[in-house]
Parts: sequence; C-alpha cells; structure tokens
Amino acid sequence: MKSKYCFYGWQNATMSRNNPDFPGITTPQQLYDILSTIWCRKTCAPRMQKDWSEDNRTLGQCSITAFLVQDIYGGKVFGIPLADGSIHCYNEVNGQKFDLTSEQFAPGSISYTEDPEQFREVHFRKQEKYERYLYLKEQLNRYLRQK
Repeated sequence: MKSKYCFYGWQNATMSRNNPDFPGITTPQQLYDILSTIWCRKTCAPRMQKDWSEDNRTLGQCSITAFLVQDIYGGKVFGIPLADGSIHCYNEVNGQKFDLTSEQFAPGSISYTEDPEQFREVHFRKQEKYERYLYLKEQLNRYLRQK
C-alpha cells in the first residue's frame, strides 16, 4: 500500500463505496492502490499507448477509470477540455472532487473548475474505449476475487 498519495483530491477522497458488487474496496485511496497494479498498456488510450510506461501508469486511463469509480462510489464524472481537443475525466462524489489519474500531468497544469459533466453513453460510443473499460473492470473483479 502506498503511504503517500499524489492524485488530485486524495486528502478528501474518504467516502465509502456505495455498490456492494465491489467487496473489499473501501476508500478511493485503496482503489488507487489496486488499480496501480492493474493499469497497463492495454487499458491505456490507443493514441497514448506508445508513451505508456510503468513510471506513468495513469497515462491514458482517465475516462475508463472515472466511470469505474462512478460504478463503485456513485457521484458524477466531469471533464476538463484539454488544448489538444481531448477531455480529461475526473470524479466528484458527495461534493468532493478527486482524480485517480491526475499524476499523468505536471502538478498544477490542469484546473478542476466548472467543467462539463461527462456521460458514459457518449464516451462509450467508441467501442475501443468501452472494451478497455470492461477489461479494467474485469481485472478489478479478478483481483477482488483473489483476495
């Protein structure tokens, strides 16, 4: 387990899961620890896979992770419009914003302000993104069954 977290909002991301389908997960910090062993090149966005590495595990993982977080904790997914035209997704649960995949960015390089809400129906129109989400969820469930 990590003793110090660096993802955005980690200090206030203390809510408990609201979905009994994910036994063994309590806080987002614990989920981060588990996902850190699961995120891989296969779960990374295709356009970023060549740059993915063990040292930057959160690269290209934002939307699939944010929607998985929503499955577990509820809340909403928001998106930060980036200069390249893409959207970086993060979560808000019970008024607390946090971003399990923020470490892919330099500290302070993105701002979590009044960002538009994101919807899985829109994001998952891309079949590859939906398949990556299902794979990440499957790997999480496999991890939880082994514990």
